[in-house]
Amino acid sequence: MAHPKRRQSHTRQAKRRTHDVAVMPALAVCPNCGAQYIYHTVCPSCGYYRGKLAIEKAAEA
Repeated sequence: MAHPKRRQSHTRQAKRRTHDVAVMPALAVCPNCGAQYIYHTVCPSCGYYRGKLAIEKAAEA
């Protein structure tokens, strides 16, 4: 297994890490209730996915 022969500078280390950034997921608007949800997932507020009821949500009182 390879081992580093010399220490990397802070600048070189920062250049390598420029792409390691947390990315905000793309959000869609639910056509049923209008809430925002992540694409290709069930709407967390109403439980619909692609116009059909996927998860039965309990009525909040």
